[in-house]
Amino acid sequence: MKQSSPGAARNDSFITVVLFWCSLIVVSSVYITIPLLSLFAERFEVSSSTAAWAGSAFSFAFAGGGLVFGVLSDRYGRKRLMVTGLLLLTVTTLCIGMVTEFAWLIALRAVQGLAASMFPPSVLAYAMEMFPAKKRVTIIGFISTAFLMASIIGQIYSSYVVLHWDWSYVFYILCAVYFVSFIVLGTTIPSDPRAQATGSFFAPFARVGLIFKRKGLPICYIISATLFTALVGYFSTLGSYLTSDSFGLTHQDILWIRAVGIIGMFISPFDGRLVARYGMKKVLWCGLVLGALGLGTLSLGENLTFLTVMSVVFAMGVAMALPALISLIGHLAGEIRAIAVSFHMFMLFIGASLGPIVSVYLIDLGGHTFTFGVLAGLLLASTIVPVFIRLEATPVNAVVSSSQASSSYPKQTM
Repeated sequence: MKQSSPGAARNDSFITVVLFWCSLIVVSSVYITIPLLSLFAERFEVSSSTAAWAGSAFSFAFAGGGLVFGVLSDRYGRKRLMVTGLLLLTVTTLCIGMVTEFAWLIALRAVQGLAASMFPPSVLAYAMEMFPAKKRVTIIGFISTAFLMASIIGQIYSSYVVLHWDWSYVFYILCAVYFVSFIVLGTTIPSDPRAQATGSFFAPFARVGLIFKRKGLPICYIISATLFTALVGYFSTLGSYLTSDSFGLTHQDILWIRAVGIIGMFISPFDGRLVARYGMKKVLWCGLVLGALGLGTLSLGENLTFLTVMSVVFAMGVAMALPALISLIGHLAGEIRAIAVSFHMFMLFIGASLGPIVSVYLIDLGGHTFTFGVLAGLLLASTIVPVFIRLEATPVNAVVSSSQASSSYPKQTM
């Protein structure tokens, strides 16, 4: 792969587009099997609960691998792990399309999850280190938008493909997309300067404990978990709600209603301006409140138009809160930001794993509108967390702490 000099002239807008695109396609792989589960159950002659492991195997590997590779990116470099992850995704995704036994499908989905987990913590740390302070929240906003949009785009993509071809083409086409993206990413974005590898291979993992010694940082992960518990719980509840007797919609209709939520997600790239004006904590707090408002009002009626509008409001709140939360974690973590962001991603997907479980339990307990209300209450309760976080008196547009200046990464020339 061509290595770009860190100080070389570069097009930040183009780099942003590349990182956005790669983030979108990588995280979409989390969700592509959701519309395929019934096909897997039929093709491989397994139960629906067994077929669901096509998603769970990926998610568990993705969550755990993200924590491991986020730590290793400190040692081997952010770009190197992103490129390696895309190459491994290309190979494993091709292999999944060729499987004829369910056991191999599960095993390869787990390997695919590990490959995909190299990307998110590395790309976030890359954005924090390679962009100037005034641009960081904006680029993180674009990456966060990609993460959120992936939850919808992944499902729409696989649903569309299986309407026209066999399910294996979902993976064949995605394999080609990953390969082209691997080439583009490897040849066009600058390489990040990385610290000289010293000590044993396991030495960086000892630094994970430093996360819990940074004042205010550990409690940020409460929001990390609750945010995606609410988001995935919302998706699970919405699907059940819209197929119930109250609406009686088809799964294809539901997919397009979910797609409308993308409108609300487009606020993420503007988080940088909001943070520059109001600060990370206030933007985070407002995003949580807006998300709780959108979710809470879903429990007030059964009008489809009203429900769709409030879904956009909810998506807007999550899209506002997520980049501000990532920036806040990076600010508090300083030179251990890669590990801190990796743990954030780990907690996000712990929340994502809990979302469907919580949703099913609450629906059985009190119904769909009750579930929306409880999930809204969870977000509202998390607004207390920013109150206990104290920030140093720094300019509001400084999204990374002053400790970065003394880290091993030289200042980038724009």
